[in-house]
Amino acid sequence: MREGGSGVVATSSTSLELSSNSNSSNGSATASIELLSSGPPQVILERLKDYGQEDTFALWDELTLDERHLLVKDIQTLDLSRLDRIIRCSLGVQGVPSPSIEPVPEPSVSTVEQRTLDQREKWWNMGLKAISQGKLAVLLLSGGQGTRLGSSDPKGCFNIGLPSGKSLFQLQAERILCVQKLALQSVNEGSAGFVPIHWYIMTSPFTDEATRKFFEIHKYFGLEADQITFFQQGTIPCVTKDGRFIMETPYRVAKAPDGNGGVYSGKYFI
Repeated sequence: MREGGSGVVATSSTSLELSSNSNSSNGSATASIELLSSGPPQVILERLKDYGQEDTFALWDELTLDERHLLVKDIQTLDLSRLDRIIRCSLGVQGVPSPSIEPVPEPSVSTVEQRTLDQREKWWNMGLKAISQGKLAVLLLSGGQGTRLGSSDPKGCFNIGLPSGKSLFQLQAERILCVQKLALQSVNEGSAGFVPIHWYIMTSPFTDEATRKFFEIHKYFGLEADQITFFQQGTIPCVTKDGRFIMETPYRVAKAPDGNGGVYSGKYFI
């Protein structure tokens, strides 16, 4: 679900992906504004009909020429065939009973507390060594807005009411600094062979600018700017429970971040 200016919109529970080729399935020619003065581009209209999305053009007659042009361009960014497959798959699993869930067999479960002190110390030192060598990093998925918290800012900017007034971003940054310090202390040869922990932060088109500015204002919470990488996840169309596109405006399909799974496509922007 995503809360927008017009209320709450439903999205498919399955992650939908946008095509990297905006013209891959909707015709390669962009309709000129002059040709939009009559009716919707026939090629695009037929494509929408193929997938039951022709309602996207429902308010065509009420749009200005510029708005029609924006709507056509917006639709051309969507890989309709891929979206249709994923929407159908998502709708197909609704109502299907989930398999029974049972506890994991006790012999298969082990806790750190059950291990010897020597084993725990060995793992601790292995972890610090790997961190000091730059073999480990931190990945934070931060593409969502804090709408359920009553804020339109990124969730990481939110003050959760701690006595310190620290934001979630600051709390995580301070943990990284703490672990970084422990790893540095574990390096016998000193700081010369130490590699700072790199922090990858996945944002979305809705949170990217605000997130970057927040870090700049707070001077990256004591971390170096070059040890933080921001990258954006993709967006997906919002759909109704029966799989129809929801319109953010009469000339724009509503979209939302494509979920935590967006990290697998978003990482290629790093």
